[in-house]
Amino acid sequence: MRFVSTEKLLHNAQANGYAVGAFNVFNMESLQAVAQVAEEEKAPVIIMCEQRDIGFAGINYLYHLALAALADATVPIALHLDHGKDPDVVKQGIHTGFSSVMIDGSSMPFEDNIRLTREIVKMAHAQGVTVEAELGHVGGAGAEGINDDSVYTNPLLAAEFVQRTGVDSLAVAIGTAHGVYVEVPKLDFERLEEISQGVAIPLVLHGGSGTPDDDLQRAISLGICKINVGTDIRMQFMAAFVESKAAGAKDVRDALSPARAVMKEVIRDRIRVFGAAGRASGF
Repeated sequence: MRFVSTEKLLHNAQANGYAVGAFNVFNMESLQAVAQVAEEEKAPVIIMCEQRDIGFAGINYLYHLALAALADATVPIALHLDHGKDPDVVKQGIHTGFSSVMIDGSSMPFEDNIRLTREIVKMAHAQGVTVEAELGHVGGAGAEGINDDSVYTNPLLAAEFVQRTGVDSLAVAIGTAHGVYVEVPKLDFERLEEISQGVAIPLVLHGGSGTPDDDLQRAISLGICKINVGTDIRMQFMAAFVESKAAGAKDVRDALSPARAVMKEVIRDRIRVFGAAGRASGF
């Protein structure tokens, strides 16, 4: 079995009104959790390796861990490089065998973001790799003012950006953020609807952790086809590991097993909320 095209996963989600869960992994147990729940829920999934985790673990370690999961899979799995701010790391992902890469030029001026994205698109498409980019900027949730719409995606610029870059999916900034929220996010659904009406490609929502389920499902109904989840998985892993140690676990494996179990339940819940359970057929 091979990693499935991320483009194919997202277009199927777009056509059928659900979102594919994209889950950040950082070690063997988190990767196993994603793959095992995907099998149990008969759901397509995207395994995501963030640039920071690639810097920590090494791209080949994470890639071959994902290959090990894929060897036992009967459901469609894609492998995605998340938040590639360094073009050299993104190029590594393209040539290593990832299904898709994200080139994150969201903090750049508009024209610079277009120029960088277009360069990566050309290179990736030559290798059959899907490209995600971001317009607007999804910042961190740990600071006040996350509902500041000055960094939100401009719907008119979104259409121009997609047309000029040839990008395959677009991450939009509509009020979510990365990390642990200090205030409840207020999603700009009117803006999302306008973006969706102006571009044909699948839209991506970053900052899925901590966003109310009703808001996520409404966003899906307005064109979101991929939702990223990372913080909830990491936090549950840490909490379970620390709890096991406090309860007297003497072996690291005795602490990692419950940590993997709680990650599985986070992933299972998200897959069901996103409407992706039972969607594995037809690929």
